Amino acid sequence: MNIVVTSLNAKYIHTCLALRLLKGYAEPEFKVDMCEFTIKDPEMDIVSDLYMRKPDVIGFSCYIWNIEKTIQVAKMIKKVLPKTVIVFGGPEVSYDTSLWMERIPEVDMIVRGEGEETFKQILQAVENKESYHSIGSLAFRENGQVILTPSKANLDINTIPSPYRFDEDREELNKRIVYFETSRGCPFQCQFCLSSIEVGVRYFDINKVKSDLLYLIESGAKMVKFVDRTFNIKRDYALDIFQFLIDNHQGCQFQFEITADIMRPEVLEFLNENAPPGVFRFEIGVQSTNDDTNVLVKRKQNFSKLSRTVRLIKEGGKIDQHLDLIAGLPEEDYSSFKRTFNDVIALDPEELQLGFLKMLRGTGMRAMADKYDYKYMDHAPYEILSNQILSFDEVVRIKRVEDILEKYWNDHRLDHTIHYLINHQFETPFDFFQQFGDFWDSHGWGKIGHQFEDLFLRLSEFLDSIDVSRRDIIDGLMKIDYLIHFQQKPRKMWWTNRLSKEEVQDIRKKTLDVNDELQPYMKDARTMSKHIIVEPAPFNIDAYLLDGRIDEERGMMFVLYDPKEGKPKVHFTTMESSLLT
Repeated sequence: MNIVVTSLNAKYIHTCLALRLLKGYAEPEFKVDMCEFTIKDPEMDIVSDLYMRKPDVIGFSCYIWNIEKTIQVAKMIKKVLPKTVIVFGGPEVSYDTSLWMERIPEVDMIVRGEGEETFKQILQAVENKESYHSIGSLAFRENGQVILTPSKANLDINTIPSPYRFDEDREELNKRIVYFETSRGCPFQCQFCLSSIEVGVRYFDINKVKSDLLYLIESGAKMVKFVDRTFNIKRDYALDIFQFLIDNHQGCQFQFEITADIMRPEVLEFLNENAPPGVFRFEIGVQSTNDDTNVLVKRKQNFSKLSRTVRLIKEGGKIDQHLDLIAGLPEEDYSSFKRTFNDVIALDPEELQLGFLKMLRGTGMRAMADKYDYKYMDHAPYEILSNQILSFDEVVRIKRVEDILEKYWNDHRLDHTIHYLINHQFETPFDFFQQFGDFWDSHGWGKIGHQFEDLFLRLSEFLDSIDVSRRDIIDGLMKIDYLIHFQQKPRKMWWTNRLSKEEVQDIRKKTLDVNDELQPYMKDARTMSKHIIVEPAPFNIDAYLLDGRIDEERGMMFVLYDPKEGKPKVHFTTMESSLLT
């Protein structure tokens, strides 16, 4: 038989672990062809590629981000390959399975839950022309009727062959993200998450895990994301893996989902002492700091302990942290979410993802939708539109906060400026992101895109429209943020009040003997013009970059660009000049 497993990933750099698990479990009895596309690929291109493989059986891995396009591809496949057996599986179709079978008559079968064993049993039945009735956790068609077989017990995951050692993956390991699991299941019962449905946590053999990780590292993998829902739930297991990766990382990066309020002090101390800088990255789901909301969604969380963990990790300076929020949880109105946002951004995470509640099929939240008067999208991703205490207008406004957060916090383009603004110029951080988001939307900028310098121009225009103090300091910080972004001297600036060539040369003559590092680049006008930018500075830049202190000692900022040095270097020089007034 010709067997194909396929999925539509969100981006090219992503990989689908499910396909590799299906392929690994089915082989060597069945040879499985693995094909990955993206949701941006034209449907005709996807169908043409799959058609050329002439599959007898084709399995689609289905998620909220790809289900609608996957359905269209499957419908087209059935028209051009009517005898091909089409199998759907994955979290999006594992619930409300009968409805999916009714909606998509082109689909012959749907696998519910774990698919490795079930998919192989389907292949055996197709090859031998046997009945599907004995295959558990399956939906199939028989004489025009949809048959749902009883659910089967969880698979012994240690019988699953490694999904990480296929030859076709080796050439692209350094270009794509590897998704890796050391366990399945979650001990918590958060009602907005599908992982809450499974009881207990099952672990892969740690020696097998280490062997697979070492293989990936030595084969050139650059980014491994662990998909375990709570990686640190079993302390000794997590510590063993951390130590193994510290000893063997070879520059590969690893991301983990952790539950921060249960992180033991000895684990934090171990990581702060031993983790190589930049190798580990933690994703921490905060979701809400409203205690009543957390009780309603069965989310046990001690925000005080969570905050302690986040701060200690940040003080260690070794591990970047990505914190998650969910807007629209029950009993969290606009004001409450504002408090949640401010609580979390005060922890100064490297990334803060603001998402919106999704009423996923199979979750407790979807079952409670009527109780809290939720209105949500009928189609994936089932995102909320409103509930009894959060209006659609407020949802739209929070989306503007999300937009500015992505552009100005998570992208790290204006870190110095944004931190100053939210700490010194606005009543709360949320107020800055909300007001700027409203201003951005009112100008229609979300519809026309932006270049790097537009981020500065639009922020400047926003600040012009409101009452802010110390604009000189803000502009100075914006210039620092802009100039340190480039590795080579930029040709274009976002501000217009530039110094003339004559003024720069006058400054060069006055500061020729001031800074030893700058001297070689200031020996003549041509060399200086090639490597150095000079700008008036309303405060001591050196003191600010050293410890964040605004010392209002006016002078000149020299930014040195030399390809041999890598990053630009910023220097500050005090001097008497009419240019500083």
